[in-house]
Amino acid sequence: MNESTYTADAFGSPAPVLSVSPVALPAPGRAVDLEVRVSAPVTGSDLPVILLSHGHGHSNHLSSLNGYAPLVNFWAAHGFAVIQPTHLSSRTLSLDPSTPGAPLFWRSRAEDMTHVLDRLDAIEAAVPQLAGRLDRSKVAVAGHSMGAHTASLLLGARLTDPDDGTEVDLTEPRITAGVLLAAPGRGGDALTESTAENYPFFLTTDFSKMATPALVVAGDKDASAHLTVRGPEWHTDPYVLSPGPKSLLTLFGAEHGLGGVSGYDVAETTDESPERVAAVQRLTSAYLRTQLSPGDSAWQTAYDALASASSPLGRVESR
Repeated sequence: MNESTYTADAFGSPAPVLSVSPVALPAPGRAVDLEVRVSAPVTGSDLPVILLSHGHGHSNHLSSLNGYAPLVNFWAAHGFAVIQPTHLSSRTLSLDPSTPGAPLFWRSRAEDMTHVLDRLDAIEAAVPQLAGRLDRSKVAVAGHSMGAHTASLLLGARLTDPDDGTEVDLTEPRITAGVLLAAPGRGGDALTESTAENYPFFLTTDFSKMATPALVVAGDKDASAHLTVRGPEWHTDPYVLSPGPKSLLTLFGAEHGLGGVSGYDVAETTDESPERVAAVQRLTSAYLRTQLSPGDSAWQTAYDALASASSPLGRVESR
């Protein structure tokens, strides 16, 4: 599969994109106000909304509203409004390590997304070019790595709060579809000792109630040996261990960066591949188009193109 596999007929010509940041949303009780980037096509109405949760990588700015341009630009150019928060875990904020929830702020991350949905009126007011153009009945969440953990909680995954022992349910009913990119898998004996010790919230991850439809994207070379002892299959857990409907896109030869989704020419990408990124762009876009508008045939078209390619970059299975 390559760039030419997906024709303009399947996705349409890309539209010019407007991108505005930072849009600051007051957030009482949060360490700092919530800042977001908003990207959307310059024209069009009834735009579906994608909330995008960044990961927790080594770079200073990819883990913020400034990251993930390869995905954001493609999604926005093909008809989505994309909203990217800077979570409290971002290095750009340089928060004191003693800040409650540090270092990964797993609960706050999910709450950020709910806060964004609560404040769509304020976002439209701050970005006049967007006013009245959002379809609030069509909302998806996407995330990469730690961002995929955030997205999984919003889609219905549960965990036990290691501080008080209570089960945490952060399911967001306004979100009706998701994309999990290189997502963390189950806890327990799947984790390395250092992960279990330093990030105990991972220990109790439970996908059995993650019922919202989602596409799980995993690289078959994504060992993530610092997190798990199970190897690449760990990243398929959100698909294997959750109720349907779900789809799994396994990318051949892909490592944690999935070809470079977190930014253009990113030094921390270990498997740089423009072709792989193009596949992720198109397949995620097609999946969300069909999930949010069930009469849209984009997902079937993309699936057929992948399955019929002479040298496919991956495979899809669904249930």
